Order: sequence, then structure tokens, then C-alpha cells
Amino acid sequence: MYLNEADKQKIIEICKRNDVSYCAVFGSFARGEATEESDVDLLVKFSKPIGWAFYGIAEEMELTLDRKVDLATDKMIGKYIRESVMRDLQVIYEEIEQCRPTPAYS
Repeated sequence: MYLNEADKQKIIEICKRNDVSYCAVFGSFARGEATEESDVDLLVKFSKPIGWAFYGIAEEMELTLDRKVDLATDKMIGKYIRESVMRDLQVIYEEIEQCRPTPAYS
């Protein structure tokens, strides 16, 4: 199962309201392997520091999509899974193209 267009639009609306400059799905939903029990893994970048609001955004996405959402930033992706995450990425929302994450740590 992949994310449907309606769910993608819901994610885009949340991104636009919350200073998200980039959002991409990875994991089972990106690969089409998701089940009804699968969570949605999203890699996000923000246009400005958001602090604790990060957790509120994750909760809003969970309530809107009616399923668990794992929200992650580029810095939260460990070096051992980074290659796999980068391979899976399917962009949902991108304010400007320069927002894309880098394949390796700087």
C-alpha cells in the first residue's frame, strides 16, 4: 500500500501551516509494502527552528491520517540506516528544491 493522494494533500496542508520546507515519505509506505498496521515515516526539513512544536506537528499528522507517524529530520537519521532512507525517499512537499537532504553527513 502507498499513501493515497488525499492523505498526501492532508500532509501538504500541515506542512504549509507549520514552516515545513520539505517532506518526503520513506519506509514501507514509500516502497509500497505498508499494511493497515504500518506507521508513516516522514523526513522533514523546516524553514526555521521550531523547537517543541515538532511534537505537535507529529501529533497533528497522526490525528489527521488516523495512524502512527514517525517524523524525523535529516540529523535524526543515523549513519547505519541513512542509505536505505535516502533510497526510499518519495517527495510529498517541497517549498524549494534546495531543501533536499544530503546523502551523507557534512
